[in-house]
Amino acid sequence: MRSIGLSAFLAVFALAAPLAAQSVEVYDNPEVATPNSFSDSDFLKARVESGEIEAIDKRLPERPRVTDLEAEGKATGKPGGDLVTLVGRNKDSRLLAVYGYARLVTYNEGFDLVADIAERIEVEDGRIFTIHLRPGHRWSDGHPFTSEDFRYWWEDVATNEELYSSGPPATLLIEGELPKVSFPDETTVVYEWSRPNPFFLPELASATPLYIYMPAHYMKQFHAKYGDVEALNKTAEEEGVHNWAAIHTRQGRLYRFDNIELPVLQPWVLVTDGAGKRLIAERNPYFHRVDSTGQQLPYLDRFILQVASGALISAKTGSGESDLQGRGINFADYTFLKQNEELHNYQVRLWRTVRGSQLALYPNLNANDPVWRELLRDARFRQALSLAVDRKEINQVIYFGLGLEGNQLVLPDSPLFEEEDFKAFAEFDLEHANALLDEIGLTERDNRGVRLLPDGKPLEIIVETAGENTEESDVLELIHNTWLQAGIKLYTKPSQREVLRNRIFSGDALMAMWFGYENGIPTADMPPIEYTPVRQHGYQWPMWGQHFETKGDAGEAVDMPQAEELLALYHDWAGAKNKQERREIWERILDIHASQVYTIGLVAQVPQPVVVRSSLNNVPKEAVFNWDPGAQFGVYRPDTFWFGEGEQRVQND
Repeated sequence: MRSIGLSAFLAVFALAAPLAAQSVEVYDNPEVATPNSFSDSDFLKARVESGEIEAIDKRLPERPRVTDLEAEGKATGKPGGDLVTLVGRNKDSRLLAVYGYARLVTYNEGFDLVADIAERIEVEDGRIFTIHLRPGHRWSDGHPFTSEDFRYWWEDVATNEELYSSGPPATLLIEGELPKVSFPDETTVVYEWSRPNPFFLPELASATPLYIYMPAHYMKQFHAKYGDVEALNKTAEEEGVHNWAAIHTRQGRLYRFDNIELPVLQPWVLVTDGAGKRLIAERNPYFHRVDSTGQQLPYLDRFILQVASGALISAKTGSGESDLQGRGINFADYTFLKQNEELHNYQVRLWRTVRGSQLALYPNLNANDPVWRELLRDARFRQALSLAVDRKEINQVIYFGLGLEGNQLVLPDSPLFEEEDFKAFAEFDLEHANALLDEIGLTERDNRGVRLLPDGKPLEIIVETAGENTEESDVLELIHNTWLQAGIKLYTKPSQREVLRNRIFSGDALMAMWFGYENGIPTADMPPIEYTPVRQHGYQWPMWGQHFETKGDAGEAVDMPQAEELLALYHDWAGAKNKQERREIWERILDIHASQVYTIGLVAQVPQPVVVRSSLNNVPKEAVFNWDPGAQFGVYRPDTFWFGEGEQRVQND
């Protein structure tokens, strides 16, 4: 573990704070020269020749985002072709916004924040965000994208009680304070708080981003302030919705990507209404990215979502019906998919998953039973449970040795990773586990060799699960065998997801098995939400999280010293003015987790099969498959994927 103690940490923090008073952080992109000329795709040339759209040099921003693919170890592509991926339902049209991954600010492949739609973002003292837009940038219908689109969203939508009955999104409130928002000119937007808001940029870069703009020129027709309110309300009545506000909300869902009339800023534009089994999106003529040779991105002409039954996605992928597939297939499908590689001309790649653990055990520190609550709150007991798990056996038997054995902490892909923390109390050591249990005073055993609790009852732990797959029961059977050698009897109780959650929240469940933390690769700029008691869905401390979320109206106040420190560190992180301060806070949080073992991680980085058409270029061979951060394929820029010449697939509509 890191050697810095709390007193030293606080001293460092106190020294750092004054120095950061005038800190300014700038988020932009590596310097890549803007090409002298630009080239259009054959797909759009007919529209240019007919006068429907302008020539390429008239459509791009004055300073497009330029990507030097060769400098990134990728190949400069050739435009053309259709890419097909399988989805389980029509509402997965949202994946066009996820995989397109055009954001004001995005994560790059190293999971650092960089400007994208915005030309640059300047952050002063962590609280004043000046967003500089690209002059000449346009929506997909050719209309200018300017600060008016931000003003409209803020003044006419987010602060309109009929559209946002509870006020603007909670992410924009810092200790109850809304930002001061201003629009100095057509290409500048300023968000300002009196305190730092480190949540703002990660929310803008999320797989499900916070949209702080809308195409005002299109949306005003659905707004009572600008449109015909009587006609809008009549339409609402005919469609069985409340009023004009419902119409406005439905028409403007940039993330849902289900309105073919709604202008967007993504690489592809939806051209089918979403009612059928094929959701077709075509290249955006006004997309703001180009490669270093001057070719406008995306390379692919069309991105097609083929709707199929979720149960059939693996089979259809294995029969060659998808060009790029990650969703709907999992590690259990690997052997089948691999067997069909040559026959159907695709490759199966194994990408790393980055949950804190594939599955993890969550001791409930808020359990109702007083005997169990005291025991579960003893760090030595949690340490013993972790030491009595044979992670190597689980990895070999369940995951063919392909996972990463360790604690539920950040993974090697995170800049915050520390090997010592990750391995703390994660080695299989029955002697140490038994010694800790003896030290606690659990020395008496029954005739089965099961230890006895202070009240004389056997130490029998019921681990509750959602009962959704056999993986959980298989893993728990292996844990049962090794825990028994430490005098602990494990019973498994499957139920349903909602039932499980309610039992955890109420304190009736002593321990649960659930997925590991969503984000095992945080950077210092990402909120430490999963590692601090601020969410009811933190299954190790649900009542503490509920207390925080409800501002004390429900749940229980944190009443353990180390957990109180975690909560204080969360507030410190939220008030930090720069990355160095945030990193020091994160490091202290992770040190506490390593020693306290609030959750018991098992095996992480269980591979995710990703099926890639053999002729599809620039898809990484090794990568991370994650929802947020990452947007699954989004962070790897599908706008730069391309089919080799003569291998472009064109689908029949």
